Amino acid sequence: MEIVTEFAYKVLEIEHCLIPLSDGTQLAARIWLPDTASVQAFPAILEYLPYRKRDGTALRDALTHPWMAGQGYVCVRVDMRGNGESQGLMADEYLLQEQDDALEVIDWLCQQPWCDGNLGMMGISWGGFNSLQVAARQPEALKAIITLCSTDDRYADDIHYKGGNLLLENFGWAATMLNFSAAAPDPLLVGDAWKSLWQQRLDAMPLLAETWLQHQTRDAYWRHGSVCEDYSAIKAAVYAVGGWGDAYKNAVPRLMQHLPGPKKAMIGPWIHKYPHFAVPNPAIGFLQEARRWWDHWLKGIDNRVMDDAACTFYLQDVLAPKGSYAERPGIWVQTSGWPDPQVQWTDYSLNDHGLSPGQQALGGPRSICSPLTTGLHQGEYCAIWFGPDGPTDQRRDDAQSLCFDSPPLAEPLALLGDVRLHLRLASDTPCGQLVARLNAVAPDGQVTQITYGVLNLALREDFSRLTPPVPGEPMDVQLNLDHVGVRVPAGHRLRLALSTASFPLLWPSRELTTLTVLPAVQRVQLPIFSGAAVPCPFEAPQAASPVALEVLRAAAPKRTLSEDVGSGEVCVTIEDDLGAVRFTEHGLAVDQRCTEQYRTLPWDPLSTQADIHWQYRVERAPWSVAVDSRLQVRADAQWFYIEAQQQALENGVQVHHRTWSKRVARVAL
Repeated sequence: MEIVTEFAYKVLEIEHCLIPLSDGTQLAARIWLPDTASVQAFPAILEYLPYRKRDGTALRDALTHPWMAGQGYVCVRVDMRGNGESQGLMADEYLLQEQDDALEVIDWLCQQPWCDGNLGMMGISWGGFNSLQVAARQPEALKAIITLCSTDDRYADDIHYKGGNLLLENFGWAATMLNFSAAAPDPLLVGDAWKSLWQQRLDAMPLLAETWLQHQTRDAYWRHGSVCEDYSAIKAAVYAVGGWGDAYKNAVPRLMQHLPGPKKAMIGPWIHKYPHFAVPNPAIGFLQEARRWWDHWLKGIDNRVMDDAACTFYLQDVLAPKGSYAERPGIWVQTSGWPDPQVQWTDYSLNDHGLSPGQQALGGPRSICSPLTTGLHQGEYCAIWFGPDGPTDQRRDDAQSLCFDSPPLAEPLALLGDVRLHLRLASDTPCGQLVARLNAVAPDGQVTQITYGVLNLALREDFSRLTPPVPGEPMDVQLNLDHVGVRVPAGHRLRLALSTASFPLLWPSRELTTLTVLPAVQRVQLPIFSGAAVPCPFEAPQAASPVALEVLRAAAPKRTLSEDVGSGEVCVTIEDDLGAVRFTEHGLAVDQRCTEQYRTLPWDPLSTQADIHWQYRVERAPWSVAVDSRLQVRADAQWFYIEAQQQALENGVQVHHRTWSKRVARVAL
């Protein structure tokens, strides 16, 4: 990545600025602006997050916002209420209050002499979500957004539920927010008020694991903030960006299909990171591409950005399976929109010979009851921390699944889009999970996952309404696997693997279930892409100068699997050690680490447990604070049981301790 230090405008920085809201709360902002902003107004670009501008996003902010400010924009990074140096309290994610605050921030920005009244919003993950949500509120000044790694449907495609199943990452994220939101403001910025602000947050800390678990179907709680409820509400131009290595790729084609206004999209090979510094490579000149977008929509420059292809996708080559890749070879392709005539969904059938083109019926029933430990090599739901979080060799999971293999491919096969599975099956219980993985089997036997999908059979017809399977009765099921862009080499076989569990991706159903695929035409539709490669349409990645840091302990993410041979219990341990650093400029030292442990027995669905422990420490001698948070979850057939603890220390002395003990009924799970 090229580091740029000379720009069209010299960049000034306001390190800490308070934005007043109508209820008296003040939100903290960091602002980068051109040096001529005292005599000339510029468009503003807002990024609005709960992740603490002082330390949480400081590294990526330094790479991104000064670069864009140097192109003639005012870049504003705001901490949401109850986070960082902002006042107030945050009760949950994506509340109406969050949107209302953003609208007031936009109004305030428009009133500043350095803002010309034209605004954009940009953000990844949470900031991508609220960019869409705020756009749906239609503030007049908001002309365009760039939403990265986000979703249009908070129930179907977020970190809580997938296919109507409970993600164990729901608890991982709840534990993360329990710790992140308890971080103290920096006294160097807020003075003596830091302690009262911190104490208020600690005293009012919500247990989000309980809140999210109380909504097990797609009810009004999840519909709020899901812009798919009314795509037409979004009038601003939308650039949707995703990565095949990220959990949030499915929203990009949906937004392109349903948004009525101006729109563009790209999906690269990346995990949950901005594309100018994401992995796997190739990273791209995302900032240059964003500048073209902003120049057109915020400055009115006729740079023909909207004359480019509407969608740009990276088709990555199938490689030997590995938990993470430094680089993914592949090709760039473009379409005029989504869906596109270059993609044709082609029928393959699951039949007595395996998997083959056409619609040949399965001659006899095939049954599967997978051990609950199936899925150990699925990988993380969302790869965030640069660790070995991707799917590894699928052979061991395939051995516990019902598999249908194709003959070796005579020619390479390009897939772009969602794989659509249509099955007629029966369950022996009124619950159950269907897990489908499309894999590529190499000539040497290694198995690489291409894509996957999961479905809670009790919510198969409608995620908002329970329809439990009637044991033994046939049911028709459609399951759309995650969107994918991939090239499968000639000589590989395709494998469709079906199982009834995926641990630790999903919390198991309350009962062991045997699924029977019935004699019938069982179809899988593959999105076969027939278009040609294009030269990479993006420049090489650039960024502004990185923040000056002293590394006190290098980040060391790790994922391990262990098995108690006597009991059969399997434990997955994920060590999210984010390392420890000291910011050279202001001396703040930050140390963050987390250990997640997920356990289950292979044949006991009520044995599953989650235990997540976060530690956060920040100091600038002689001052130091630390927060230690722990979340534990187990379940029986009727209830989930949540235990949580939080301890806060100031200079080594405990100043806060709180425990929670809750139970939530199992309604749809």
